[in-house]
Amino acid sequence: MKGNLQLRFLLSIPVVMLAIIATLMSPAHGAGPPRVPSRHFEFTYQVTVPPQPSGSGSLRVWIPLPPDDAFQKISGLKIISSVSHTEASESEYGDRSAYFAPSAQQAARGFTVELRFVATRLEHRVSFVSTSALSTETLSPEMRERYLQPDTLIPLNDTIAKLSQEQTQGITDPLARARKLYDYVLATMKYDKSGTGWGHGDAMWACTAKRGNCTDFHSLFIGMARVAGIPARFEIGFPLPEDKTSSDIPGYHCWAEFYLDGIGWVPIDASEGWKHPDKRDYFFGAHCFNRVQFSTGRDIKLSPAQTGDRLNYFVYPYAEVGGKPYEDLKTHFAFKDIPSSQTALNQSGN
Repeated sequence: MKGNLQLRFLLSIPVVMLAIIATLMSPAHGAGPPRVPSRHFEFTYQVTVPPQPSGSGSLRVWIPLPPDDAFQKISGLKIISSVSHTEASESEYGDRSAYFAPSAQQAARGFTVELRFVATRLEHRVSFVSTSALSTETLSPEMRERYLQPDTLIPLNDTIAKLSQEQTQGITDPLARARKLYDYVLATMKYDKSGTGWGHGDAMWACTAKRGNCTDFHSLFIGMARVAGIPARFEIGFPLPEDKTSSDIPGYHCWAEFYLDGIGWVPIDASEGWKHPDKRDYFFGAHCFNRVQFSTGRDIKLSPAQTGDRLNYFVYPYAEVGGKPYEDLKTHFAFKDIPSSQTALNQSGN
């Protein structure tokens, strides 16, 4: 009897092992496509427009709207205000905005706008060693040309050109060129918001001062990349604190992408790479999910078109009174994390 039991036990081992293997290979245990890290949250964007004195001239206000794309899913967008609005996209980058043109009586009273939405922000990470990184995404000739051209504060002049050429001399591979430029920015720039001059995304100022915030870091990288024949673009939004589940957000954050044939748009975040040296390699080829994007590009002409100059970048509301820029708007930004299960229920109900 004892021998029979031992035999049965030994014969049962392969069956048990097969069951374990089958369980481990099931989708619940990672056999399917890996889940992309993400963050689910509610975002609030508030604007207060003060009462306008009689005879001030017509008031117009534009507020950026978040894009919905492969790495940022937007749902439940609500725009709450006593003043009606229209929505439009500008033609160059496709940036969307809510446009307000209040009557004289509405402008005299002042008004508020509250923008609310739920977002799922996914990590955007590119692998340079896996064949899964290969992409069929193509860049149109028009957009390729645009992302190789200068912006007002990202000139491709002798200074930027010389700097880029010095750093990429003898390097023919576009990916290696981009990495050399990224490393140069991190090695020579300092994240420093003291004094004045920083925050405009002025590549020439960054060359000289060798400090600044995210706009300055990425303007320098974009300029040198374009000189090196690598299309590069600017994106801007707001950061989400990694160590908080809800809070006010004091200001914007920006980042960049460069384009490689066969891979597509490659994300970088040079200022975060500088602030977190242990993540320097990560932020060359990745954007973490602790952010929300509002627009792309520089030198933006809104729709309907503003009377003033093109916008350096578009993340805060823009207003004009009597055809002149008006800067006395008050803003407040905040976020609150939402559990994944609740996000799924909200989205299924839309």
